[in-house]
Amino acid sequence: MVSKFKCELMSSASTSSMVASDALVISPELLRRYDVSGPRYTSYPTADRFVEAFGESDYVQALEQRRAGVASKAYPLSLYVHIPFCESLCYYCACNKIITKHHERGEEYLRYLSREVELNIAHLGVGQTVSQVHLGGGSPTFLSDDELRALMAMLRRNFVFAPGGEYSIEVDPRTVTQARLATLAELGFNRLSFGVQDFEPAVQKAVHRIQPAEQVFDLVGASRDLGFESVNVDLIYGLPMQTPETFERTLAQVVKLNPDRIALYAYAHLPERFKPQRRIHAQDLPPAASKLAMLSSAMRILMEAGYVYVGMDHFALPNDALAIAKRQGRLHRNFQGYSTQPDCDLVALGVSAIGRVGATFNQNVKTLDEYYDLLNQGRLPVARGLALSRDDLVRRTVIMALMCQGSVLFESVEVSHLIQFKTYFANELDTLAKMQEQGLLVLDDAGIHVTELGWFFVRGVAMVFDKYLQADRNRERFSKII
Repeated sequence: MVSKFKCELMSSASTSSMVASDALVISPELLRRYDVSGPRYTSYPTADRFVEAFGESDYVQALEQRRAGVASKAYPLSLYVHIPFCESLCYYCACNKIITKHHERGEEYLRYLSREVELNIAHLGVGQTVSQVHLGGGSPTFLSDDELRALMAMLRRNFVFAPGGEYSIEVDPRTVTQARLATLAELGFNRLSFGVQDFEPAVQKAVHRIQPAEQVFDLVGASRDLGFESVNVDLIYGLPMQTPETFERTLAQVVKLNPDRIALYAYAHLPERFKPQRRIHAQDLPPAASKLAMLSSAMRILMEAGYVYVGMDHFALPNDALAIAKRQGRLHRNFQGYSTQPDCDLVALGVSAIGRVGATFNQNVKTLDEYYDLLNQGRLPVARGLALSRDDLVRRTVIMALMCQGSVLFESVEVSHLIQFKTYFANELDTLAKMQEQGLLVLDDAGIHVTELGWFFVRGVAMVFDKYLQADRNRERFSKII
C-alpha cells in the first residue's frame, strides 16, 4: 500500500497565482476522494456531447463565418491531420486506427485528404495563415517519404505556414530511420513526438510493442543533430506487467534520454469500448496502489531531474517553450493537449478527426468507407458536432482558465460574458468551498486560485463547472483524473 504521495515542487512549475510550499504530501484520503474518472478537457463541451444533428451544413456555415469575419485575418489557423494506419496493433491503444501492411493504402488516403482540403478551402478561402500543424494517428510515419512530401506540399499550396509556428508529427520509433528524420526536418517539421510508453521488455511484449531502448536513443540523438526544436516522449503507467520497480527503471532511462517534453499518461482499461484492450488480461494489470506509486515516483524522479510539471500529465525542461509559457501564464489547450500557440480555430482533416471553428465543434466520420463515400459525393465528411450555447461558452472560459492558468478572475469572466459570476455559479462556488478546506484552491473576492497541491487535481476542480458531467454521473467512458 502507498501510505503517502510526496513530491518536491520546483518554483518554475507554478504560476504566480498559486500558493507556494516547499513540499506537498497528498494524503491517502485525498487520493481516494479523487480516484474518479473524468474528462481531460481538451475541449468543453467534451466530444462525447457531440450530436448527429450537427452536420455538414452547420460546419460550412462556421467556415464561411470565419472567412467573412475578422478572425481569418487576426487569428491563424491550426491544422490537425489524422493518418489512421499502423503496421501492427498495440493492445493498449484507444485511437482510431487501421492495422495493415499494405502501404499502397496511404496513396489512396492522401487523394481523399486532398479532396477534403479542397472542400474546406472552397468555404475558407485560399491562403489562410496556419501557426500549428499536427500529424497524428494511427502512425503518420506509416506514409512513405514521397507521400509525406506530397501531403505537406498539398497543405502549403492551400495554406500559408507562419514563420515560427509549431509543426509536429507523431513518430513510431519502430518504423523510422535517421534518414527519415532528415526528411521530416526537410519538410519543415520542427517538433517530434516519440511513442515509447515503457522500456521494459516484459511490458513491451505484454502490449505487443517491441522497441529496444537503443533504437529510441539513436533516433532522439539524431533528432538533436538535425536541429528539431522540441522532442517529446510519451510514457504510460498502469500497463500490464508493470511494477513500481520496473517503471522506475524506465524513468531512469528517460532521464538519461533527456527529451524536451514528457507526456505521462495513466492507462485506462476499457475493453468494452476498445476492442484491442481485450487482449490485455486484467490480472496482469498493476493494482491501484501500484499505479499511485508509479505516479509518485515519476513526479519525484522527473522533477529531481529538472523537469517542470506543466500540468495534466505534461513535463518539460525549463527552457522548453511549454515550460516558459506555463511560467508566463500563456498556456492554451486544444485537442492535442497543452500548446503555446494562442487559442485558435482548428481545421481537422482525415477520418475521425475533431476540429473547432468559431463557437462550434465538428468530427468526421470514423470509417474509411464512409469517409471515401462522402468525399466521392463532393460532401464534407462531417458526422457530428456541436454549436455551443451561451452557457457552454461561459463554462468553457472558466474550465480552460483553470486547466491552463490555474486561476479564474471573476471580473474578466463577467466583462466577457455579461454575468454576475457569484450568482451564476452559486452552486459551484459552494462545492469549491469544500475543496478549499482540502487545500486544493483559494477563494477570494477576486477569483479562484488553484494551489500547488490542487494543480495535481485540477481536472477535479474543472469538473465542478461541467454542467453535462454533473447531470450525468456515468463516467466510465473517461480515464481516472489522477
